[in-house]
Amino acid sequence: MAETSTDQPGAAQRRTLILAICCMSLFVVGIDNTIVNVALPDIQHDLNASVSGLQWVISAYTVVIASLLLLAGSTGDRIGRRRTFQIGLALFTLGSLLCSLAPGLGWLIAARVVQAAGGSMLNPVAMGIITNTFTEPRERARAIGVWGGVAGVSMALGPVIGGLLVGSVGWRAIFWINLPVGLAAMALAQRFVPESRAAKARRPDPLGQLLMVVLLGLVTFTLIEAPHVGWTTPRTIGSFVVAALAAVAFVLWESRCAEPLIDPRFFRSVPFAGATVIAVCGFASLAGFLFLNTLYLQDVLGYSAMKAGFYVLPMAVMAMVCSPISGRLVGGRGPRPPLLVAGTAMAVSGVLLSGLSAHMPVARLMAAYVVFGIGFGMINAPITNTAVSGMPRSQAGVAAAVASTSRQTGQSLGVAVIVSVVVSSVHGPLRTGFASASHAGWWIIVGFGLVVVVLGILSTGERAVRTATRVAESLEPTDRRTPVSTGVNT
Repeated sequence: MAETSTDQPGAAQRRTLILAICCMSLFVVGIDNTIVNVALPDIQHDLNASVSGLQWVISAYTVVIASLLLLAGSTGDRIGRRRTFQIGLALFTLGSLLCSLAPGLGWLIAARVVQAAGGSMLNPVAMGIITNTFTEPRERARAIGVWGGVAGVSMALGPVIGGLLVGSVGWRAIFWINLPVGLAAMALAQRFVPESRAAKARRPDPLGQLLMVVLLGLVTFTLIEAPHVGWTTPRTIGSFVVAALAAVAFVLWESRCAEPLIDPRFFRSVPFAGATVIAVCGFASLAGFLFLNTLYLQDVLGYSAMKAGFYVLPMAVMAMVCSPISGRLVGGRGPRPPLLVAGTAMAVSGVLLSGLSAHMPVARLMAAYVVFGIGFGMINAPITNTAVSGMPRSQAGVAAAVASTSRQTGQSLGVAVIVSVVVSSVHGPLRTGFASASHAGWWIIVGFGLVVVVLGILSTGERAVRTATRVAESLEPTDRRTPVSTGVNT
């Protein structure tokens, strides 16, 4: 399909409208990643759920999205991006309705899977629409900055909006808000978003897709269940062994497949590989941060969902303030400055909370929330920009989809790893033993922040840029004149 022309009357306004429609889908998917956290104690009470059950309410969503994002991206290239986008919106809206009606924990988790299947079709396809709509490099960088900013704002607002809804209406209301947004986005996409397909769509890679589902699902399942069944039991060890075999098989198959789910050559680009790990670390930190704080504020301190939501408001405000600043920094000075700020802020927040107790001063708690909000607000835009930097335009959607997969994988691992480590250390009732047990979780978050700092330096230098250029040439030699703008420091 022809791309949107920049010289048509009203083309700029139409491009802005298309960006806004794509951002609507990102907003509901992003907010759903975090809005559920503040409702977990009410869900636990209403549906008689265990802590591991609550972990699955979060992880079922993130694991399925992470597993299907790349498939959804290639499906959009093949059958049409607008069509795939609308199917995703329909599934996501239906899943949200089913979540609000769930009579039990199993039904809720199943409905979250339906939600996630729809959500997986939104972000990568929307990024493909944006990449092919904004053809001028600097304009595209700004659009990606807005995209990253919306992601940060939506995920930061989740706990606040969730607290208000749970406190005033009930936990089922957190899923109702997706219904009007999803329906509106479907109608607007039909009216204003042009249909487009890749000139040469990739063939499906069913074996690679299956291996990815097995790998992510088994790792998450084992990490969540191990604290309850034992880390050294045959079941836990066997699950880790099967997951490792799936990982090896995935790498070997993708290296030999003519049209792989993930082209291994992408990882020869230092910016791309760095963005992948940064996304995992940053979003693992977010997921662990929100889950631990939900248990602390509501189970340890006994706050209501509404009060807990207001407590994390400083984090949300700072994320909202810093997300657009991060986008402008990426467009003007490259991804290195916001990545350094993001990693440092997340690490400092973890240090501030590493001595968490039931009697921690409110000022110190608020300081930790403010600092973490700064870090999270800064991290989204540079992840996407770094992932697609130097890539040919035809590959930018796939690269962005891998970055999105890394975000969701990070969230799954954050809940699984950090919460499992903490739960394993709890002695006695959660109310009395959680605060001290959480210290290990906060130090894990410190480590993640430091990794972001180191990779923020290594993945944005001159040598790193040269690796991205070489990868772009190997991927599509005929498209060298139109690589995605790097925006990286040299």
